[in-house]
Order: sequence, then structure tokens, then C-alpha cells
Amino acid sequence: MPKASYHTPVLLHEALSFLITAPNGTYVDATLGGGGHAEALLHRLGSSGRLIGLDADLDALSFAGERLKRFEERSTLVQGNFAKLVSILSGLGPRSVSGILFDLGVSSFQLDDGSKGFSFRADDVLDMRMDRSQSRDAITVLRDLDADGLARILHEYGEEKHARRIARKIVERRKQYPIRTSGQLSALVAEAVGSRFLTKSLARVFQAIRIEVNNELKHIESGLRQAIDFVAPGGRIVVISYHSLEDRIVKQEFKAASATSVRSGTPLLPDRPVEARLRILTKKPIEASDREQSENPRARSAKLRAAERI
Repeated sequence: MPKASYHTPVLLHEALSFLITAPNGTYVDATLGGGGHAEALLHRLGSSGRLIGLDADLDALSFAGERLKRFEERSTLVQGNFAKLVSILSGLGPRSVSGILFDLGVSSFQLDDGSKGFSFRADDVLDMRMDRSQSRDAITVLRDLDADGLARILHEYGEEKHARRIARKIVERRKQYPIRTSGQLSALVAEAVGSRFLTKSLARVFQAIRIEVNNELKHIESGLRQAIDFVAPGGRIVVISYHSLEDRIVKQEFKAASATSVRSGTPLLPDRPVEARLRILTKKPIEASDREQSENPRARSAKLRAAERI
């Protein structure tokens, strides 16, 4: 697997500038991918600084392991989903860490690897599982959900305006044969929406199904809440997201954890004071520079938010 197979790490300088507060601390890359952020992080840490890297995708973990081989004495790589962050970290020994990085979404390698079925740009078997040990894949989703269920995920997770029309087309077509390839699904979407805005609709549909297969949004919510519990006071949480659904969850979770009061739910009672757990470091999300966006197309939609544990 060549290094070029994985995307160039996005917002690398910005992410590490926010993340590193203790050069000899322990840091978690909760979405290891190709190891780009992790490699740069280990370069910047002191001789006692350590990395714990997580990824649900065994292929990514294997690639990153080779890339980080010279740091193997200071790094521990684990297959696992960040939705189980506290369980994984507790099993490795540390009671808290100095910082946690989340780089959400899929890597270029996952999009380009036909066996994974993430992309609509080739005719591959639909899979979309980041963790191949789970049983539910894209074929299962397209087979089992009714028209209402399909329309819901296409609308909520893909923000696709033709969600109901596409869902009806899928249900109608699967009566004739099972939908098993990205080419078959792409053809159905084309029949439903026409050619004018087809590429955007395909991107939304494939995104929605991928999110459903991997339960991504609930995992982000769960992972962030666990990260807040596990990062040490003064430590940082840095999140890079790539679409509005992800960014909205990050913004909401940071806002809730930084609040100093909770609404009582009734006008008869005052708001209840609470102790803030986070200090938000980015009032507005950080975006990639024009230069980075021109050199790395993946950076165009990236938004970085950071917060510090109080």
C-alpha cells in the first residue's frame, strides 16, 4: 500500500498547535487512518511523549503501523472504534491523556479501494463497512429498509432533496434483483434525479448510506462525550470534520460541555448553575488556507474545532 494511497493530513499545523500542551504527555489519535497526523505528532513530542492510535479499519491500522515503525517504542496502535474510547483506553493503562484528536470521515484510500465500496465513481461491490467484523453492510441496508426508512436516511444523513423519489426507485428495483454494486445504485439514482445535478446527488446518497452502515453520527456524539471524560484538565480535544452534520454535533457537544447553566424547562424556575467542563478555543471553526485547499482538495470542506478541559 503506497503512502500516496492515504490522504495528506488536513489542517496539520493548526491541529497540532491546538492539541499539544505537554510535550511528554500521552495523546490519542482516535482516527488513525494513514498515520499522517500521528507521525507529525510523534515528531513534535518529547522523548517521553506517547501516542495511542485507534482505527476501526484493519487495513488503515496495518499501513499506519508501517509508517510509524520508527516510533514503535512510543506508540500503541489498537483496532477499535472511538465510540468505545474509554473502554479501550482504560484497558491500556492511562487514567487520563493530554489530548485527543478526531479526524472524521473517510480516507482517500477507503474511497479508492474498490473492495470497500465507498465510492460511486467505480462499479464495485457495495460494502462501506469501516470495520469488516460487523455484519451489516450497504447491501443489507438497501435490502432491509422500507421506503420510509431509506428516505429518512437519505434526507437526514445526505440532505438529499430527492430522497423519497430515490427511495421509491430502490424499493421498486430490488423486487427485480438485489442491489449489490455501486454501479447498480448509481444507475438507480440517475433514473430518479436525472443528469443535471447527478454528481451531487450521488455524493449525498453514498454519504448517507455510509453513515447509516457505520452509525457514524451517534459514534461521534458518544466518542466526544467520552473524550471529555478522559482528557486531563488543561488537555485539549481537537476535531476536524468534513460536512455540516459532523460539524453540528461537534459544535453542540462543545457548547453543552462549556455551559455554566442548564435551563430548568419551566419559566417558573431559574436556570440551574452547573460547572463548565470545557473552554472552547475556536469561536468559529478554523478552515484551511487558500493554498492548502488548492494543493489538497480534501481540505476544502474541512472545519476544525478545539476545546480545553477545565
